[in-house]
Amino acid sequence: MRAASFTVLIAVLTSAPALAHETKVGSLTIEHAWARPAAKGNSAAYMTIANAGEGDRLTGASAEVAGAVELHSSTIDAQGVGRMVPVQGVDLPSGAEAKLAPGGVHIMLIGLKQPLVAGQMFPLVLDFEHAGPVSVEVAIEKSPSHVGEAGMEHQHDTN
Repeated sequence: MRAASFTVLIAVLTSAPALAHETKVGSLTIEHAWARPAAKGNSAAYMTIANAGEGDRLTGASAEVAGAVELHSSTIDAQGVGRMVPVQGVDLPSGAEAKLAPGGVHIMLIGLKQPLVAGQMFPLVLDFEHAGPVSVEVAIEKSPSHVGEAGMEHQHDTN
């Protein structure tokens, strides 16, 4: 019985960081910020941002791990070619949530200054029109369990 209890305790403790990966600032909740591993080149950060208060807008981001950080959106043109285009911001109306995810809006990390290694984390500062700068920890994950198979995966120069 004690061995089984110990095993359950270890399982809970090792999974807790992934479950508790959220940042709350005022009426904003940023959940599970993550990025794919990359040895060099570019990567992208994803997360869900919920707004329980007055409307706000994500206007940009910054991170020491990259030479530049931009908000991007993935689109598919009339010929079926996927492209990433910069966006000026992400609106967060009152009571809404924005999902920054593969195949949609995301935060591009351009010109990585260091490898992004699975299992590690890095700080990212999100800039909001009203809430101001909000620092979050981004988990580097190979295949997050919360990203379904149906999510469009676009390629970044990660090698």
